[in-house]
Amino acid sequence: MGKPKFSRKKYETPSHPWQEDRIKNENELIKKYGLKNKREIWKAQTKLRKYRGQARELLAKVETGDIQSKKESDQLLMHLNRFNILPVKASLDDVLALETESILTRRLQTLTYLKGLASTPTQSRQLISHGHIAIGERRVTVPSYMVTKEEEGEINYTSDSPLNDTMHPARPRADFKSIPIKKEVGPKQPEIKPEVLSTKEPLESTIQEPPKQKKGVPEKKDEVKPETPKEEEKLKEETSQFKLKQKVEEPKEKKESPTEEKTEEQKKDEKTDNEEKSKDNKKGDE
Repeated sequence: MGKPKFSRKKYETPSHPWQEDRIKNENELIKKYGLKNKREIWKAQTKLRKYRGQARELLAKVETGDIQSKKESDQLLMHLNRFNILPVKASLDDVLALETESILTRRLQTLTYLKGLASTPTQSRQLISHGHIAIGERRVTVPSYMVTKEEEGEINYTSDSPLNDTMHPARPRADFKSIPIKKEVGPKQPEIKPEVLSTKEPLESTIQEPPKQKKGVPEKKDEVKPETPKEEEKLKEETSQFKLKQKVEEPKEKKESPTEEKTEEQKKDEKTDNEEKSKDNKKGDE
């Protein structure tokens, strides 16, 4: 049993003290819910670990058809429903999907802030510890008190608290609305859908052939604007030389074309001339 003066720990510490991701998450939860230290997070995590471990054992036993395991699973789900952690028609798989924030949201500190009785979660903690908050007619001074579904609507200021006066400076304004505490989710990235070609149109129509270039014509390049007058003169000289070369090359091609191709009549005339010469040479030899 141990000594009644020194109670046992109600939480389990993390396995490693220096884990960057875990430390960041814990610091965010402390700011979000106005917690005093990390010990309160570890208490919620151990409580959740017990629920999940119990559900894991019951899932294995229920498959065998054990009657006692069905009763225990129903009791577990009723317990979680009584604290408004799970809905009425929930299963043991839903217990395994729970997170630490689902338990932190059921604390008296967060519910007093969400009810609008305090302007911040830290102020709600202060009001509870100073005895200004009551559940029904019972004063509660424990910020980590787990509120049931029935007690949620009975949270209010105590009867002898000066905060009952609407003009009290520590009380939030009438138009004050508490920001709902929700799990932070990153922005959704837009889905990039690939373009699908239509089946009706042939694939040849989508492929564009490059334009054919004429012989002796240079490819058109992007015009470069000269920055200085010297560059302008160089460009003018290059263009003039290129034009002169084109003019000289064109007539040569035209002159060569008639000489290369001979007509059929000229070929016949040459044959007849050669035959007459051969006959004359024979007669002279005789």
